Amino acid sequence: MTWNIVSDSSCDMRISNFQSEKVRFEIVPLRIQVGEQEFIDNDSLKIPEMLEAMAAEKAASSTACPSPAAFARAFEPGDCTVCFTISGNLSGTYNAAVMAREMVLEDHPEKKVCIIDSKATAGAMALLIRRAKALMEADGDFEDICAQLRLYQAALRTCFTLENFGNLIKNGRMRPLVGNLLHSLGIHVIADATPQGTIHVADKARGEAKTYKAIAALMRSSKDCTGAEVVISHCENLAGAMRLKQVIQEELAVKSVDILSCRGLTSFYAMEKGLIIGY
Repeated sequence: MTWNIVSDSSCDMRISNFQSEKVRFEIVPLRIQVGEQEFIDNDSLKIPEMLEAMAAEKAASSTACPSPAAFARAFEPGDCTVCFTISGNLSGTYNAAVMAREMVLEDHPEKKVCIIDSKATAGAMALLIRRAKALMEADGDFEDICAQLRLYQAALRTCFTLENFGNLIKNGRMRPLVGNLLHSLGIHVIADATPQGTIHVADKARGEAKTYKAIAALMRSSKDCTGAEVVISHCENLAGAMRLKQVIQEELAVKSVDILSCRGLTSFYAMEKGLIIGY
């Protein structure tokens, strides 16, 4: 039996970093359109080049989810597949994966395919993938694995902080005056994901130290973080991610804090210096 994990590219993991003798892993890329340029969010995408193109482009950039056919191709090699997608309230990716499941089962009714809406992105999806891998390597029952992963997803949380608002301004989600004022004052927006997978602005903080303290406080108030695994995704901001990791470890009794670099889709949203925390 072939175990198969599929994710869209907002998970911030790289295929090259996934190692298992029992479990297959595939990432289905989203696409980022910047003016006349299209960037495919695969492992070879150079994030600085994409960010530079976005900064130079006056018009709003956009993203496109994978097609159902792309997901179907990723599902077909597995006997038992679990697929994780970015929040269905932020993208049509979940719906594309659900359509792909129907396509595959129509031709191969013996296969098993489970689609899980992460209601999040980035680190939360990485944590789901890791949990799925461990359960599959232990040769668990497929339906039980899916049930455990749905419970785990409901317990995960996501928050993030931004200090570059250019993309929000270009897409009409923030007035230029507000964005420029926040940037000039060194004010960081701190937001979290609701249980429904939408974005909620939770706080604002001035300066890096206060921002990281505020993130730790938000994490503490959202759930009991004792023994939690944490994943920080950074957009060209490893130094900031390292400092945030230190604050989290000092403030909260977490089990571990890992750091990933943002792929294309999460870089599109977080922009330079952005940090996304899954826990």
